[in-house]
Amino acid sequence: MPQVGDKAPEFELLDQDGNTVKLSDFAGKTVVLYFYPKADTPGCTTQACSIRDRSGEYEERGAVVLGASPDQPAALRKFADKYSLPFTLVSDPDPSLAESYGVWVEKQNYGRTYLGNERTTFVIDGEGNIARVFPKVSPKTHDDVVLEALGELAAA
Repeated sequence: MPQVGDKAPEFELLDQDGNTVKLSDFAGKTVVLYFYPKADTPGCTTQACSIRDRSGEYEERGAVVLGASPDQPAALRKFADKYSLPFTLVSDPDPSLAESYGVWVEKQNYGRTYLGNERTTFVIDGEGNIARVFPKVSPKTHDDVVLEALGELAAA
């Protein structure tokens, strides 16, 4: 997993509209890259809707939000439309992005073992370096933690 100060791994993936999105597209901007397990599941919906509801606060802090999951673009479009999500969702089905960020991990649920995204958020500065890492974030407190960090980064 990349650590604070490391260069953020570059990526090129499709978004919910089938458009190509690259990290380098956001050079000079702060990027909040959050990984979530699956679109339209309870925890992921809580997290996404909270980001939506506080999107103005992210904008005030100059941050662009990108959500990443293994879902296909069509599923991401449906998720974004259903909940009016105003930010970009990227499709990582192979899961090259999650692996490069060290969040593709073995998980267990109801006695079943499988691989999936660990709910983790990276704040990437305008130079493309990791400024903050929040592993295993809670969907309910995610925005409080991330927005506080963005405020600290802006003040530094």
